[in-house]
Amino acid sequence: MHNIGAFARSVGLTPSALRFYDDCGLLPPAHVDPVTGYRYYEPTQQDRAVLVRKLRAAGLRLADVAAVLDGPGDVAREVLRGHARRLREESEAARAALQEVVSSYLSEGRTQVTVDGAELAGAVRQVAPSAARDPEPAPLRCVLFEVTDTEVRLVATDRYRLAVRELACGWVEGPPARVLVPVPALLEAAAWAARESEVQLAVEEGNLELCAQGSRYPLPAGTGEFPAYREMLAALAAPKQRVLVDRRALREALDKADAPAVLRRGDGGSTDDELVIGTTALPAVCPEGLRIAFDPMVLGPAVEASVGPDVLLEIDAADRPVLVRSADQGSFSTLVMPVADPRR
Repeated sequence: MHNIGAFARSVGLTPSALRFYDDCGLLPPAHVDPVTGYRYYEPTQQDRAVLVRKLRAAGLRLADVAAVLDGPGDVAREVLRGHARRLREESEAARAALQEVVSSYLSEGRTQVTVDGAELAGAVRQVAPSAARDPEPAPLRCVLFEVTDTEVRLVATDRYRLAVRELACGWVEGPPARVLVPVPALLEAAAWAARESEVQLAVEEGNLELCAQGSRYPLPAGTGEFPAYREMLAALAAPKQRVLVDRRALREALDKADAPAVLRRGDGGSTDDELVIGTTALPAVCPEGLRIAFDPMVLGPAVEASVGPDVLLEIDAADRPVLVRSADQGSFSTLVMPVADPRR
């Protein structure tokens, strides 16, 4: 048997993706150590894991991946044809939209680290919406940058949600560092960084500067003390309920829902699981007894910022933070606070 790390490398997946697929029942390990909880996989599972990776890279939802892997051949073929058709339609729509847009225009120490420019810009766009607005305290209107010897971490919170994105770095020079950057200035910097293949982050005396190809982009420093978010993450209990649902469909349902938006399991009118949000029922994997309420203006942007066709909600209790994540990007997660359920 292979441990999860070795198996992940052999099939081109990350350990976090394998854990996700286990949680969803799509690729359970052959054995789980009852003492340590370590997952182990048989070599015979490699073909299935590689196929899962390829299907997910093609953008299939988890329910469709399961249909291709475990359903009859005619169902698998229909699922794949339907997905290919949707991809062509989406590609054409994107091409037309892009053409329309194009037509409308005829250093205590200095710490340095390099990151991919587009990845940095994407991380800022994901995290920044979770920062607070005026008149909230200054630290909550900033994004926290933390640099270690292995990664750059971006964090933002408005006390109702907390977003964390981790970036792999090319090289690091200097001691660990952390700095606050006001969101408006950071969004402008992200647009600049997106055009660069590689960006150097330099932190010195509480200030952050971006550098690329000889150009420098200094950023203003935020003030105050950022919340102790690591303690919040460490205090999270293991989830008691998991909900797996199409990300876009959930986002659209939240847009139409009244506040508070109550998410509950359907009443069994279908043979499949249903997640009901207001008057909208969505195909989903969800547990018995699910009922939890959110402010759609808080949960909606968290779902929007996620990546991939599916989103996973990990729930401990109706009054505890809920983790919003996806298998397609294990380096990004958001915590969202539920609100009071009007019927409880």
